[in-house]
Amino acid sequence: MTATQTHTHVANPSEKYFRLNTGNDIPAIGLGTWQSEPEQVKNAVKEALKLGYRHIDTATIYDNEDAVGAAIQESGVPRSEIFLTSKLWSNSHRPEDVLPALNQSLQKLKTNYLDMYYMHWPVALKPGPALLPKDENGHAVADPLDTDYVVTWNAMERIFKETKKVRNIGVSNFTVFQLDRLLKNSETVPAAIQLELHPYNTRGDIREFAKDHGIHVSAYSPFGNLNPKYKDKLAEKGVKGKLIDDPVVKKIAQKYNASPNQILISFQIALGNSVISKSVHAERIRENFTIIGLDIEDVFALSKLNKNAQFNTAEDTFGPDYAL
Repeated sequence: MTATQTHTHVANPSEKYFRLNTGNDIPAIGLGTWQSEPEQVKNAVKEALKLGYRHIDTATIYDNEDAVGAAIQESGVPRSEIFLTSKLWSNSHRPEDVLPALNQSLQKLKTNYLDMYYMHWPVALKPGPALLPKDENGHAVADPLDTDYVVTWNAMERIFKETKKVRNIGVSNFTVFQLDRLLKNSETVPAAIQLELHPYNTRGDIREFAKDHGIHVSAYSPFGNLNPKYKDKLAEKGVKGKLIDDPVVKKIAQKYNASPNQILISFQIALGNSVISKSVHAERIRENFTIIGLDIEDVFALSKLNKNAQFNTAEDTFGPDYAL
């Protein structure tokens, strides 16, 4: 028995949107496609669209844009009904590389526009065909010109203003300092910022900053899946296991006769964030497409679980500055 059958505070996720500063609407729940094999992604996207999802999130570095594009074409859902996002990868941060990178994503996705184009990270890598250029020690090779993310953003701004290829532009994985600096050196306020957000990592500082500047927040990794590689570092922050097994999360889930996943998705929406949940399993995709109206005391209880614990780190890619 699901929460949609037993609880009166369940919203129709197909009808829940947030308004962006451009006047466009972003669906509250999206399907994420990170770390999924192309054929699995294709089936997952088709299943999600069939269930009513209208927000699909991918990125160049995911290496599955072809599969996502094919799934959308085969789904029968009009492209105009889908909020499709992708992300500029770090090897294309030089101004002259931004438009070609976007064009390549559009070609793979089999569309002539994106609803949102994010700058994936505020870090520039060496340009070239390799998405993750590495030196002999296996370390990522930075752009020799050290291209500033503000310069990259200015190139994205021009595409946004001068073409119809992107309807909104945003940033991902920025700090308050980086976002503030971006705003002070550009004309276009990002429509959204995408961040890892869950009760163990609530990021109140940047959420408040974004709200103050009219920037929508979109949450990824809402379930805070524990990466065994960082188990010891996370333990130092008080993370002892999976977020879905936290007693507070489980107690709230029991109250609403819901799954922990449904509670964690609904928590983000209660905070005013859209949320990207990733799965390739039909039952889980269906389960995640649920919005429960949480009582305010439950939102507070989940917020109090914050440990400033980031589960997804780019330390391996960009170096110790992006460590946990």
